[in-house]
Amino acid sequence: MIEIVRAPENDIEAVAELFDLYRQFYEQDPDSRQCELFIRDRITNSESVIFIAVEPGREKPLGFTQLYPTFCSVAAGRIFVLYDLFVCEQARRKGVGRQLMQAAQEYARAEGAQRINLETHHTNTRAQHLYETLGYVKDKEFYSYSLAL
Repeated sequence: MIEIVRAPENDIEAVAELFDLYRQFYEQDPDSRQCELFIRDRITNSESVIFIAVEPGREKPLGFTQLYPTFCSVAAGRIFVLYDLFVCEQARRKGVGRQLMQAAQEYARAEGAQRINLETHHTNTRAQHLYETLGYVKDKEFYSYSLAL
């Protein structure tokens, strides 16, 4: 049975390993040190909320999702950005991603958030299918822009 829990500080290294794999999925070079520092800062500074999927008897988590709190001026309320979702190869197609997404939704609702926003690559059709089955609606009204600094 898989359990979804908020990542404690003593799991930073295990979460960082998953985070490194997640970044590699998006064609970034492996960098375990950078990933550990990044995850450590997010957790110890309470800058994000990270949920992990754990299985009894298994040392390392099967997957994670990371939420960043922010606000929406138009809605005049709190929202969360679900920026990361990753499930280990061997745990895919077993409902782990869905469970992580549901935990994020329950958390955001309990925190009084008005919505969760997320983005995914246009070729990531598996993730798109998951999001849509959970009720997420593809934005056809706004464009997304980014400025590299």
